[in-house]
Amino acid sequence: MKTIGNIAAAILIFFGVLFIWGAGGNQGGGWTWVCGGLLSVLFGFGLIWFASRKPQAAGETNVTLNVDLPAQTKIESMNCKNCGGALKADNIKMLAGAPTVECPFCGTTYQLTEEPKW
Repeated sequence: MKTIGNIAAAILIFFGVLFIWGAGGNQGGGWTWVCGGLLSVLFGFGLIWFASRKPQAAGETNVTLNVDLPAQTKIESMNCKNCGGALKADNIKMLAGAPTVECPFCGTTYQLTEEPKW
């Protein structure tokens, strides 16, 4: 929709400028050409403004986090550092851009750290 609006606006602005430019050679009826050209140019810029507006989000915005793992990745089970309870993927959440885990058994919350791969 945005692309169609911008194309239509470009056409309106182009022809509006041609009308204004062509009004100089008219004898007597130049003001009607200028007014028509100005209306076309203003409508074109209004269409650009309308097409560039972002729609109002009705609800939450979903963010998808894709993790790119290297080849031959071995997934191990995770245990709580405090009580040793088994953790699931549901216990991991992103808070302020960092992965944190909350243990369902003891309630401990801590940030996950990645060990160097070398």
